[in-house]
Amino acid sequence: MAGHSKWANIKRKKEKTDAQKAKIFTKLGREIAVIVRQGGPEPESNSKLRDVIAKAKAANMPNENIIRCIKKAAGEVNSTDYEEIVYEGYGPGGVAVIVEAMTDNRNRTAADVRHYFDKFGGNLGTTGCVSFMFDQKGVILIEKNSKINEDDLMMEALEYGAEDFSTEEEYYEIITAPQDFSKVREGLENKGYEFLKAEVEMVPQTMTKLTDPKQIELMDKLIEHLEDLDDVQNVYHNWDEE
Repeated sequence: MAGHSKWANIKRKKEKTDAQKAKIFTKLGREIAVIVRQGGPEPESNSKLRDVIAKAKAANMPNENIIRCIKKAAGEVNSTDYEEIVYEGYGPGGVAVIVEAMTDNRNRTAADVRHYFDKFGGNLGTTGCVSFMFDQKGVILIEKNSKINEDDLMMEALEYGAEDFSTEEEYYEIITAPQDFSKVREGLENKGYEFLKAEVEMVPQTMTKLTDPKQIELMDKLIEHLEDLDDVQNVYHNWDEE
């Protein structure tokens, strides 16, 4: 479990261009809007909203953008009704892939997702074909710095209910059960910790390594193009990129 999130991956996402950041913020805005419509605009009474705000902050989304998205969603009566859909399939070399989408047109989204699986050497499967290879977990990453005492952080995380704590080269990784994620995240946030990442995601149980340069190139392109789709919120896979 520990160390499944690669530092290079985190840095690559942090260093995206302004255009790519704008697209990420748009997707986060959509997620905020859906959660506001489901549970209301007040973070105090909507735990899912508190969680997605933390996710947005970890992605460096400005506070004013977050507040604007919440107010906009709260004021929209006849707004677009987004549907949450999960696609599962295999990438090159049998890599397991899960795609989470929010869409107002499931036919369009399914066609787009299938197109990229086909184009880059994979195939879209049926529901459940790969999800059994993943566990849903809360994942919190905190960048190492001289102000953080590792033992204190570990004890605090475990006291708040974390399942696992590990130390990687550049960051600390905290794993929680999905139902304990909010409690752990809020506890650490109240202690003043800032997060590189804080969200509930699908964590692979085992990893698949690719050695064929062509398969590696295709897998990289598959992830890149799926993540670039407007309707796609998250892409999870068990490709060991190291």
